[in-house]
Amino acid sequence: MVNQNLTATEIGFTHEDFAALLDKYDYHFSPGDIVPGTVFSIEPRGALIDIGAKTAAYIPIQEMSINRVDAPEEVLQSNETREFFILTDENEDGQLTLSIRRIEYMRAWERVRQLQAEDATVRSGVFATNRGGALVRIEGLRGFIPGSHISTRKPKEELVGEELPLKFLEVDEERNRLVLSHRRALVERKMNRLEVGEVVIGTVRGIKPYGAFIDIGGVSGLLHISEISHEHIDTPHSVFNVNDEVKVMIIDLDAERGRISLSTKQLEPEPGDMIKNRDLVYDKAEEMAAKYREQLLAKQQGITLPTEEAVSEEEIPAATETEEEIPAAIEEEIPVAIEE
Repeated sequence: MVNQNLTATEIGFTHEDFAALLDKYDYHFSPGDIVPGTVFSIEPRGALIDIGAKTAAYIPIQEMSINRVDAPEEVLQSNETREFFILTDENEDGQLTLSIRRIEYMRAWERVRQLQAEDATVRSGVFATNRGGALVRIEGLRGFIPGSHISTRKPKEELVGEELPLKFLEVDEERNRLVLSHRRALVERKMNRLEVGEVVIGTVRGIKPYGAFIDIGGVSGLLHISEISHEHIDTPHSVFNVNDEVKVMIIDLDAERGRISLSTKQLEPEPGDMIKNRDLVYDKAEEMAAKYREQLLAKQQGITLPTEEAVSEEEIPAATETEEEIPAAIEEEIPVAIEE
């Protein structure tokens, strides 16, 4: 029979011994750790969480989700066990502050990096616009679409609520920047419908010293100066004007870089016809394009044919590029992906 009248001294284990034992096996919690915890008390603007520390940890409502939360019960339930991020060290009462939001952000950045690596196209609705562009949410992160990468004739303000296909331009967790392109997503989709050797009708939208930008069904291709005619041309302005309707042939599609390269030189029945008799070039375009495709097929079969002087890749702007660079002021106004 157990003697229930034994004193603490006789047992050999005092309250002080028990406290010392707790201290000996007490876990050390540091900001940045991810630990399991159990919800044991929900309060109006937060919750108390048991993570095995001597004092219950606290999670404020603003740290409960990557999304807006109006009541703790939207996220947490009593006795629920889940992972928590330790946000701050112990306060003067020995209490740690926790976060679920930080875990969701870390996983969101990991997911968007994966999507970028896969060159995925994502869809998201515009929730706001500003002077520089439009704002969307990707995996809970706030993304920015520069105005130069919005491919629509609507005023930006009318895009709010509209879902857009998007490609990633920049995913930078360190700088807290997530930048996307609507234009590049459209270019990729339309490029998938085009073929090398195909003759298309387009409109001259811009002229540069190195060539003309041609709008072909909403995407921009480059007619490089070296691909206008077999005869030497000093400047594209001597052949084209902005808003001219032209017939061109696609000679290269680079989906990875978003580049569409065009040619009228390959459509000339005789060298210099683009300068001397443009209508003849357009009339004979399909016939000359058929010959070009035959030459491509011959090359694929291993038959060596004379080649034209190649155009350096550095000289070919991407099909997604606009005529002007994005002003630095807009770059500086890119909103952060994580809202504080």
